[in-house]
Amino acid sequence: MSKTVVITGASSGIGKALALEFAQRGCNLGLAARRLDKLDALRAEIALLPGCQNLQVEIIELDVNNTSSVGPALHTLFSHLNQVDVVIVNAGVNKLTGVGKGQLNDELGLMQTNLLGAIATVNAAVEWLKQAGGGHVVGISSLASLTPIPKQAAYCATKAGFSMYLDAAAIELKKYKIDFTKILPGFVKTEIVDDMDKFPFLVSAEQAAREMANHIEKRRSVGVVPGYPWKLLKPLLANMPTGVWRYIK
Repeated sequence: MSKTVVITGASSGIGKALALEFAQRGCNLGLAARRLDKLDALRAEIALLPGCQNLQVEIIELDVNNTSSVGPALHTLFSHLNQVDVVIVNAGVNKLTGVGKGQLNDELGLMQTNLLGAIATVNAAVEWLKQAGGGHVVGISSLASLTPIPKQAAYCATKAGFSMYLDAAAIELKKYKIDFTKILPGFVKTEIVDDMDKFPFLVSAEQAAREMANHIEKRRSVGVVPGYPWKLLKPLLANMPTGVWRYIK
């Protein structure tokens, strides 16, 4: 039987690329995002892919900022699927912010989406998978969880917090046969941040999705994307010289 993969934040960027990648690997899909029209278009795009005409693709509108609605919405989506094997917690935002520059609301917005919304999504997934007897939760964190980056203080904090939440949840839920994979992307070209071309080792969303899908299929506990060169640099990130980030303006 084909696996079923649920993806939040699936309307664009990494989420959309993951949906297309898993569709081409023969997986049924549950797709959630704020922009239902974008999900409709994505479902139509998937139906045109070779060999994907008979895949089940269910969609639902979801704003993870409204944390009280996350559980009911996702459980509705899950109930429309024959099974749920993998839930990818991907919905997230980013914005360059300066500390003490009157951008507190922007920073709190990052916290609401990337941390509180992500935690609400993990909880909804775990509640369902425990009842189902097991499954796989994937969290899209970031290499920014490992190193301080200027003008990304809030974003780094959200990803560090989410990474720790995933690590603790993995230990807590092992007895329920729920596996966790933490994905640590480097710089991926999406619409989430302007001028991405100035960042080092930039990869396309499509390349990132292929590597992420490989980590997910192998149920690895941690996946660094792209593997080269970040897998080699990962041990050094916590002590990265601050001068490295001078290019961020």
